[in-house]
Amino acid sequence: MVKAIVGANWGDEGKGKITDMLSEQADIIVRFQGGANAGHTIINDYGKFALHLLPSGVFYNHTTSVIGNGVALNIPYLFNEIKNLTDQGVPAPKILVSDRAQILMPYHILFDQYEEERLGGKSFGSTKSGIAPFYSDKYAKIGFQVSELFDDELLKEKIERVCEQKNIILKYLYKKPEIDTKELYDTLISYRDMVAPYVCDTVTFLNNALKEGKNILLEGQLGALKDPDFGIYPMVTSSSTLASYGAIGAGIPAREIKDVVTVVKAYSSAVGAGEFVSEIFGEEADKMRNHGGDGGEYGATTGRPRRMGWFDAVATRYGCMMQGATQVALTVLDALGYLDELKICVGYEIDGEVTTDFPVTAKLAKAKPVYETVAGWKCDIRGIKKYEDLPENCRKYIEIIEKQINVPITMISNGPARTDIIYR
Repeated sequence: MVKAIVGANWGDEGKGKITDMLSEQADIIVRFQGGANAGHTIINDYGKFALHLLPSGVFYNHTTSVIGNGVALNIPYLFNEIKNLTDQGVPAPKILVSDRAQILMPYHILFDQYEEERLGGKSFGSTKSGIAPFYSDKYAKIGFQVSELFDDELLKEKIERVCEQKNIILKYLYKKPEIDTKELYDTLISYRDMVAPYVCDTVTFLNNALKEGKNILLEGQLGALKDPDFGIYPMVTSSSTLASYGAIGAGIPAREIKDVVTVVKAYSSAVGAGEFVSEIFGEEADKMRNHGGDGGEYGATTGRPRRMGWFDAVATRYGCMMQGATQVALTVLDALGYLDELKICVGYEIDGEVTTDFPVTAKLAKAKPVYETVAGWKCDIRGIKKYEDLPENCRKYIEIIEKQINVPITMISNGPARTDIIYR
Protein backbone atom coordinates (compact mmCIF):
# COMPACT_ATOMS: atom_id res chain seq x y z
CA MET A 1 0.00 0.00 0.00
CA VAL A 2 1.43 3.38 -1.01
CA LYS A 3 0.19 6.59 0.52
CA ALA A 4 1.43 10.06 -0.46
CA ILE A 5 1.52 13.06 1.86
CA VAL A 6 1.62 16.35 -0.01
CA GLY A 7 0.65 20.01 0.35
CA ALA A 8 -2.29 21.75 -1.32
CA ASN A 9 -0.90 25.27 -1.19
CA TRP A 10 2.41 27.17 -1.08
CA GLY A 11 4.14 24.77 1.33
CA ASP A 12 4.33 25.20 5.13
CA GLU A 13 0.99 23.42 5.57
CA GLY A 14 2.22 21.26 8.46
CA LYS A 15 3.08 18.12 6.45
CA GLY A 16 5.97 17.21 8.79
CA LYS A 17 3.68 16.63 11.73
CA ILE A 18 1.17 14.62 9.70
CA THR A 19 3.95 12.49 8.17
CA ASP A 20 5.50 11.96 11.59
CA MET A 21 2.09 10.82 12.85
CA LEU A 22 1.25 8.52 9.93
CA SER A 23 4.78 7.06 9.94
CA GLU A 24 3.74 5.01 12.94
CA GLN A 25 1.84 2.70 10.55
CA ALA A 26 4.46 2.86 7.77
CA ASP A 27 7.39 0.55 7.05
CA ILE A 28 9.17 2.86 4.60
CA ILE A 29 9.08 6.65 4.16
CA VAL A 30 10.41 8.13 0.91
CA ARG A 31 11.40 11.72 0.13
CA PHE A 32 10.77 11.96 -3.61
CA GLN A 33 11.64 15.55 -4.67
CA GLY A 34 13.16 18.85 -3.58
CA GLY A 35 16.24 19.44 -1.49
CA ALA A 36 17.27 21.15 1.73
CA ASN A 37 15.52 24.36 0.63
CA ALA A 38 12.38 23.78 2.71
CA GLY A 39 11.96 22.25 6.12
CA HIS A 40 9.46 20.28 8.17
CA THR A 41 9.14 21.14 11.84
CA ILE A 42 8.43 18.22 14.16
CA ILE A 43 7.80 18.23 17.89
CA ASN A 44 7.97 14.90 19.72
CA ASP A 45 9.33 13.26 22.88
CA TYR A 46 12.93 13.87 21.75
CA GLY A 47 12.40 17.63 21.33
CA LYS A 48 11.78 20.05 18.45
CA PHE A 49 13.41 19.37 15.08
CA ALA A 50 13.53 21.09 11.70
CA LEU A 51 14.16 18.39 9.10
CA HIS A 52 15.23 19.42 5.61
CA LEU A 53 16.38 16.34 3.70
CA LEU A 54 15.47 13.48 5.99
CA PRO A 55 11.93 12.12 5.73
CA SER A 56 9.75 12.94 8.74
CA GLY A 57 9.55 9.27 9.77
CA VAL A 58 13.13 9.01 11.08
CA PHE A 59 11.98 9.03 14.72
CA TYR A 60 10.57 5.49 14.63
CA ASN A 61 12.76 2.40 15.07
CA HIS A 62 10.65 0.24 12.75
CA THR A 63 10.90 2.50 9.68
CA THR A 64 13.38 2.78 6.84
CA SER A 65 13.87 6.26 5.40
CA VAL A 66 14.66 6.51 1.70
CA ILE A 67 16.14 9.49 -0.13
CA GLY A 68 14.68 8.94 -3.60
CA ASN A 69 16.19 9.59 -7.01
CA GLY A 70 14.09 12.75 -7.42
CA VAL A 71 15.80 14.55 -4.53
CA ALA A 72 18.47 17.27 -4.82
CA LEU A 73 20.96 15.58 -2.52
CA ASN A 74 23.15 17.90 -0.46
CA ILE A 75 25.45 15.24 1.02
CA PRO A 76 27.15 17.21 3.85
CA TYR A 77 23.73 18.57 4.83
CA LEU A 78 22.31 15.04 5.04
CA PHE A 79 25.31 13.88 7.04
CA ASN A 80 24.93 16.78 9.51
CA GLU A 81 21.19 16.21 9.80
CA ILE A 82 21.71 12.55 10.77
CA LYS A 83 24.38 13.61 13.30
CA ASN A 84 22.09 16.29 14.74
CA LEU A 85 19.43 13.64 15.46
CA THR A 86 21.80 11.19 17.14
CA ASP A 87 23.41 14.04 19.14
CA GLN A 88 19.95 14.78 20.59
CA GLY A 89 19.42 11.19 21.67
CA VAL A 90 17.41 9.92 18.69
CA PRO A 91 18.40 6.31 17.83
CA ALA A 92 20.38 6.17 14.56
CA PRO A 93 17.74 5.96 11.80
CA LYS A 94 17.86 3.38 9.01
CA ILE A 95 18.56 5.45 5.89
CA LEU A 96 18.95 4.44 2.27
CA VAL A 97 20.10 6.84 -0.46
CA SER A 98 19.25 6.12 -4.09
CA ASP A 99 22.30 5.42 -6.25
CA ARG A 100 20.42 7.36 -8.95
CA ALA A 101 19.91 10.48 -6.83
CA GLN A 102 21.87 13.49 -8.08
CA ILE A 103 24.29 15.49 -5.99
CA LEU A 104 23.78 19.11 -5.14
CA MET A 105 27.24 20.51 -5.90
CA PRO A 106 28.97 23.27 -3.89
CA TYR A 107 28.87 25.48 -7.01
CA HIS A 108 25.07 25.13 -7.27
CA ILE A 109 24.73 27.10 -4.05
CA LEU A 110 27.14 29.77 -5.32
CA PHE A 111 25.36 30.08 -8.68
CA ASP A 112 22.03 30.47 -6.84
CA GLN A 113 23.47 33.32 -4.72
CA TYR A 114 25.21 35.00 -7.67
CA GLU A 115 22.07 34.91 -9.84
CA GLU A 116 19.83 36.39 -7.11
CA GLU A 117 22.49 39.10 -6.63
CA ARG A 118 22.60 39.79 -10.38
CA LEU A 119 18.79 40.00 -10.63
CA GLY A 120 18.58 42.45 -7.73
CA GLY A 121 15.01 43.71 -7.37
CA LYS A 122 13.75 41.17 -9.92
CA SER A 123 14.98 38.14 -7.96
CA PHE A 124 12.86 35.03 -7.30
CA GLY A 125 13.15 35.15 -3.51
CA SER A 126 15.19 31.94 -3.62
CA THR A 127 16.32 30.25 -0.39
CA LYS A 128 19.79 30.22 -2.10
CA SER A 129 20.09 26.48 -1.46
CA GLY A 130 21.20 25.78 -5.04
CA ILE A 131 17.94 24.13 -6.09
CA ALA A 132 17.30 25.86 -9.46
CA PRO A 133 20.93 25.47 -10.67
CA PHE A 134 20.82 21.82 -9.52
CA TYR A 135 17.69 20.91 -11.49
CA SER A 136 18.89 22.99 -14.48
CA ASP A 137 22.05 20.86 -14.59
CA LYS A 138 20.08 17.65 -14.10
CA TYR A 139 17.94 18.35 -17.16
CA ALA A 140 20.89 19.72 -19.14
CA LYS A 141 22.48 16.30 -18.40
CA ILE A 142 25.55 17.72 -16.67
CA GLY A 143 24.55 16.66 -13.16
CA PHE A 144 26.43 14.12 -11.06
CA GLN A 145 24.66 10.92 -9.99
CA VAL A 146 25.60 9.39 -6.65
CA SER A 147 26.71 6.22 -8.47
CA GLU A 148 29.32 8.27 -10.40
CA LEU A 149 31.19 9.03 -7.18
CA PHE A 150 32.35 5.41 -7.20
CA ASP A 151 34.01 5.56 -10.65
CA ASP A 152 37.23 7.53 -10.34
CA GLU A 153 38.12 7.92 -14.02
CA LEU A 154 34.59 8.94 -15.01
CA LEU A 155 34.45 11.43 -12.13
CA LYS A 156 37.73 13.18 -13.05
CA GLU A 157 36.82 13.42 -16.73
CA LYS A 158 33.33 14.74 -15.99
CA ILE A 159 34.58 17.38 -13.53
CA GLU A 160 36.95 18.76 -16.18
CA ARG A 161 34.20 18.80 -18.82
CA VAL A 162 31.54 20.44 -16.63
CA CYS A 163 33.88 23.02 -15.08
CA GLU A 164 34.97 24.23 -18.50
CA GLN A 165 31.42 25.54 -19.03
CA LYS A 166 30.87 26.68 -15.43
CA ASN A 167 34.11 28.67 -15.33
CA ILE A 168 33.21 30.71 -18.41
CA ILE A 169 29.95 31.75 -16.72
CA LEU A 170 31.72 32.49 -13.44
CA LYS A 171 34.40 34.56 -15.12
CA TYR A 172 32.37 36.56 -17.63
CA LEU A 173 28.79 36.71 -16.31
CA TYR A 174 29.28 36.83 -12.55
CA LYS A 175 32.92 38.03 -12.41
CA LYS A 176 33.58 35.57 -9.56
CA PRO A 177 36.45 33.14 -8.83
CA GLU A 178 36.60 30.06 -11.06
CA ILE A 179 36.21 26.48 -9.80
CA ASP A 180 39.43 24.63 -8.99
CA THR A 181 38.87 21.14 -10.48
CA LYS A 182 41.35 19.39 -8.15
CA GLU A 183 39.64 20.95 -5.12
CA LEU A 184 36.22 19.91 -6.44
CA TYR A 185 37.43 16.33 -6.98
CA ASP A 186 38.70 16.18 -3.37
CA THR A 187 35.37 17.54 -2.12
CA LEU A 188 33.45 14.89 -4.05
CA ILE A 189 35.69 12.14 -2.66
CA SER A 190 34.86 13.40 0.85
CA TYR A 191 31.16 13.28 -0.15
CA ARG A 192 31.66 9.68 -1.31
CA ASP A 193 33.02 8.70 2.11
CA MET A 194 30.06 10.35 3.85
CA VAL A 195 27.34 8.80 1.71
CA ALA A 196 28.86 5.35 1.01
CA PRO A 197 27.26 3.58 4.02
CA TYR A 198 23.75 4.56 2.85
CA VAL A 199 23.89 4.11 -0.94
CA CYS A 200 21.73 1.39 -2.45
CA ASP A 201 19.57 0.46 -5.43
CA THR A 202 16.43 1.90 -3.85
CA VAL A 203 14.31 1.12 -6.93
CA THR A 204 14.79 -2.63 -6.41
CA PHE A 205 14.39 -2.19 -2.64
CA LEU A 206 11.05 -0.35 -3.02
CA ASN A 207 9.64 -2.63 -5.71
CA ASN A 208 10.50 -5.69 -3.60
CA ALA A 209 8.83 -4.01 -0.62
CA LEU A 210 5.67 -3.55 -2.71
CA LYS A 211 5.64 -7.28 -3.57
CA GLU A 212 5.96 -8.03 0.16
CA GLY A 213 2.92 -5.84 0.92
CA LYS A 214 4.85 -3.25 2.93
CA ASN A 215 3.32 0.14 3.76
CA ILE A 216 5.14 2.94 1.95
CA LEU A 217 4.70 6.63 2.60
CA LEU A 218 5.78 9.19 -0.02
CA GLU A 219 6.61 12.56 1.51
CA GLY A 220 6.47 15.67 -0.66
CA GLN A 221 8.03 19.04 0.00
CA LEU A 222 6.30 22.42 -0.48
CA GLY A 223 2.82 22.38 -2.07
CA ALA A 224 0.84 22.22 -5.32
CA LEU A 225 1.04 25.98 -5.94
CA LYS A 226 4.85 25.77 -6.03
CA ASP A 227 4.83 23.13 -8.78
CA PRO A 228 6.80 24.27 -11.86
CA ASP A 229 3.97 23.27 -14.25
CA PHE A 230 0.80 23.93 -12.28
CA GLY A 231 1.89 26.49 -9.69
CA ILE A 232 2.39 30.26 -9.70
CA TYR A 233 5.17 30.07 -12.33
CA PRO A 234 7.86 31.47 -12.31
CA MET A 235 7.72 31.93 -8.52
CA VAL A 236 7.82 28.18 -8.03
CA THR A 237 10.29 25.50 -7.02
CA SER A 238 12.26 23.48 -9.59
CA SER A 239 10.89 19.97 -9.04
CA SER A 240 7.31 18.72 -9.20
CA THR A 241 5.53 18.94 -5.85
CA LEU A 242 2.64 16.71 -6.94
CA ALA A 243 1.80 13.25 -5.58
CA SER A 244 1.86 11.81 -9.09
CA TYR A 245 5.57 12.76 -9.31
CA GLY A 246 6.10 10.60 -6.22
CA ALA A 247 6.02 7.53 -8.48
CA ILE A 248 8.87 8.97 -10.58
CA GLY A 249 10.89 10.48 -7.72
CA ALA A 250 10.80 7.17 -5.84
CA GLY A 251 10.89 4.75 -8.77
CA ILE A 252 7.61 2.87 -8.32
CA PRO A 253 4.62 2.33 -10.67
CA ALA A 254 2.10 5.20 -10.66
CA ARG A 255 -0.80 2.76 -10.16
CA GLU A 256 0.56 1.85 -6.70
CA ILE A 257 -0.36 5.24 -5.16
CA LYS A 258 -3.78 4.50 -3.65
CA ASP A 259 -4.22 7.22 -1.04
CA VAL A 260 -3.23 10.90 -1.25
CA VAL A 261 -3.38 12.71 2.08
CA THR A 262 -3.32 16.38 1.18
CA VAL A 263 -2.40 18.78 3.94
CA VAL A 264 -4.31 22.05 4.06
CA LYS A 265 -3.76 24.93 6.46
CA ALA A 266 -6.77 26.52 8.19
CA TYR A 267 -5.55 29.90 6.85
CA SER A 268 -3.01 30.84 4.16
CA SER A 269 0.71 31.46 4.47
CA ALA A 270 3.58 31.62 1.99
CA VAL A 271 7.33 32.16 2.02
CA GLY A 272 8.98 33.95 -0.90
CA ALA A 273 7.66 36.05 -3.76
CA GLY A 274 4.67 35.28 -5.98
CA GLU A 275 0.96 35.88 -6.46
CA PHE A 276 -1.08 35.45 -3.27
CA VAL A 277 -4.68 36.65 -3.68
CA SER A 278 -6.00 36.43 -0.09
CA GLU A 279 -2.90 38.05 1.48
CA ILE A 280 -3.36 40.37 4.45
CA PHE A 281 -0.90 42.99 5.68
CA GLY A 282 0.20 45.14 8.61
CA GLU A 283 -1.10 44.58 12.11
CA GLU A 284 -3.74 42.08 10.96
CA ALA A 285 -1.03 39.91 9.37
CA ASP A 286 1.32 40.29 12.37
CA LYS A 287 -1.40 39.09 14.72
CA MET A 288 -2.12 36.02 12.60
CA ARG A 289 1.61 35.32 12.13
CA ASN A 290 2.29 35.40 15.86
CA HIS A 291 -0.69 33.17 16.71
CA GLY A 292 0.15 30.74 13.90
CA GLY A 293 2.11 27.51 14.16
CA ASP A 294 4.21 26.81 17.22
CA GLY A 295 6.18 29.96 17.93
CA GLY A 296 4.81 31.86 14.96
CA GLU A 297 4.88 31.68 11.18
CA TYR A 298 8.54 31.90 10.21
CA GLY A 299 10.26 29.79 7.54
CA ALA A 300 11.82 26.54 8.86
CA THR A 301 14.81 27.06 6.53
CA THR A 302 15.22 30.83 6.27
CA GLY A 303 13.57 32.15 9.44
CA ARG A 304 11.84 34.68 7.16
CA PRO A 305 8.42 35.89 8.36
CA ARG A 306 5.81 34.12 6.25
CA ARG A 307 3.28 36.12 4.27
CA MET A 308 -0.18 35.65 5.78
CA GLY A 309 -3.69 35.49 4.35
CA TRP A 310 -7.24 34.24 4.82
CA PHE A 311 -8.17 30.71 3.77
CA ASP A 312 -8.21 30.59 -0.02
CA ALA A 313 -10.82 28.05 -1.17
CA VAL A 314 -10.11 28.70 -4.87
CA ALA A 315 -6.40 27.92 -4.55
CA THR A 316 -6.97 25.02 -2.14
CA ARG A 317 -9.63 23.32 -4.24
CA TYR A 318 -7.25 23.55 -7.22
CA GLY A 319 -4.34 22.26 -5.11
CA CYS A 320 -6.39 19.28 -3.90
CA MET A 321 -7.50 18.55 -7.47
CA MET A 322 -3.91 18.64 -8.79
CA GLN A 323 -2.75 16.40 -5.95
CA GLY A 324 -5.58 13.93 -6.54
CA ALA A 325 -6.49 14.27 -2.86
CA THR A 326 -8.42 11.36 -1.37
CA GLN A 327 -8.51 12.91 2.11
CA VAL A 328 -7.49 16.18 3.74
CA ALA A 329 -5.66 16.91 6.98
CA LEU A 330 -6.57 20.43 8.15
CA THR A 331 -3.80 21.95 10.26
CA VAL A 332 -3.15 24.83 12.70
CA LEU A 333 -6.86 25.36 13.37
CA ASP A 334 -6.02 26.23 16.98
CA ALA A 335 -4.25 29.41 15.78
CA LEU A 336 -7.54 31.08 14.78
CA GLY A 337 -9.28 31.06 18.18
CA TYR A 338 -8.51 34.75 18.78
CA LEU A 339 -10.68 36.04 15.90
CA ASP A 340 -14.20 37.49 16.19
CA GLU A 341 -14.83 36.62 12.57
CA LEU A 342 -12.98 34.87 9.77
CA LYS A 343 -12.95 35.33 6.03
CA ILE A 344 -12.87 32.63 3.40
CA CYS A 345 -11.88 33.55 -0.15
CA VAL A 346 -14.52 31.81 -2.30
CA GLY A 347 -13.84 33.45 -5.66
CA TYR A 348 -11.50 35.71 -7.62
CA GLU A 349 -12.67 38.83 -9.39
CA ILE A 350 -10.62 39.26 -12.59
CA ASP A 351 -11.41 42.14 -14.99
CA GLY A 352 -14.88 42.54 -13.48
CA GLU A 353 -15.79 38.84 -13.69
CA VAL A 354 -15.86 36.39 -10.77
CA THR A 355 -14.29 32.97 -11.24
CA THR A 356 -13.97 29.99 -8.91
CA ASP A 357 -11.28 28.38 -11.07
CA PHE A 358 -7.58 28.94 -10.35
CA PRO A 359 -6.09 30.86 -13.30
CA VAL A 360 -2.61 31.22 -14.82
CA THR A 361 -0.16 33.60 -13.13
CA ALA A 362 -0.73 36.63 -15.42
CA LYS A 363 -4.46 36.56 -14.59
CA LEU A 364 -3.78 35.76 -10.96
CA ALA A 365 -1.84 39.02 -10.70
CA LYS A 366 -5.08 40.92 -11.45
CA ALA A 367 -7.31 38.84 -9.17
CA LYS A 368 -9.13 40.42 -6.22
CA PRO A 369 -10.48 38.15 -3.49
CA VAL A 370 -14.23 37.58 -3.07
CA TYR A 371 -14.84 36.81 0.60
CA GLU A 372 -17.45 35.04 2.67
CA THR A 373 -17.39 36.05 6.35
CA VAL A 374 -18.06 33.56 9.15
CA ALA A 375 -18.25 33.96 12.93
CA GLY A 376 -15.25 32.99 15.06
CA TRP A 377 -15.33 30.61 18.05
CA LYS A 378 -13.32 32.84 20.42
CA CYS A 379 -11.70 30.12 22.54
CA ASP A 380 -8.72 27.78 22.75
CA ILE A 381 -9.41 24.39 21.14
CA ARG A 382 -6.12 22.71 22.08
CA GLY A 383 -6.59 19.50 24.02
CA ILE A 384 -9.95 18.64 22.40
CA LYS A 385 -9.92 15.03 21.13
CA LYS A 386 -13.41 14.59 19.65
CA TYR A 387 -14.89 16.43 16.69
CA GLU A 388 -18.28 16.91 18.38
CA ASP A 389 -16.55 18.64 21.33
CA LEU A 390 -15.32 21.48 19.09
CA PRO A 391 -17.29 24.76 19.35
CA GLU A 392 -20.19 24.95 16.91
CA ASN A 393 -18.68 27.89 14.95
CA CYS A 394 -15.41 26.00 14.64
CA ARG A 395 -17.22 22.95 13.18
CA LYS A 396 -19.11 25.27 10.82
CA TYR A 397 -15.81 26.72 9.57
CA ILE A 398 -14.45 23.21 8.90
CA GLU A 399 -17.63 22.15 7.11
CA ILE A 400 -17.67 25.27 4.88
CA ILE A 401 -14.06 24.53 3.90
CA GLU A 402 -14.87 20.88 3.23
CA LYS A 403 -17.79 21.83 0.99
CA GLN A 404 -15.63 24.33 -0.89
CA ILE A 405 -12.74 21.92 -1.57
CA ASN A 406 -14.87 18.80 -2.32
CA VAL A 407 -12.60 16.44 -0.36
CA PRO A 408 -13.38 14.84 3.03
CA ILE A 409 -11.47 16.40 5.96
CA THR A 410 -10.52 13.32 7.98
CA MET A 411 -7.94 14.82 10.35
CA ILE A 412 -7.87 18.12 12.19
CA SER A 413 -4.68 19.28 13.89
CA ASN A 414 -5.30 21.48 16.93
CA GLY A 415 -1.80 21.84 18.38
CA PRO A 416 1.86 21.22 17.55
CA ALA A 417 2.36 17.84 19.24
CA ARG A 418 2.00 14.50 17.50
CA THR A 419 -1.03 13.73 19.71
CA ASP A 420 -2.87 17.03 19.01
CA ILE A 421 -5.13 15.52 16.37
CA ILE A 422 -8.84 14.95 15.96
CA TYR A 423 -9.89 12.06 13.69
CA ARG A 424 -13.20 12.55 11.98
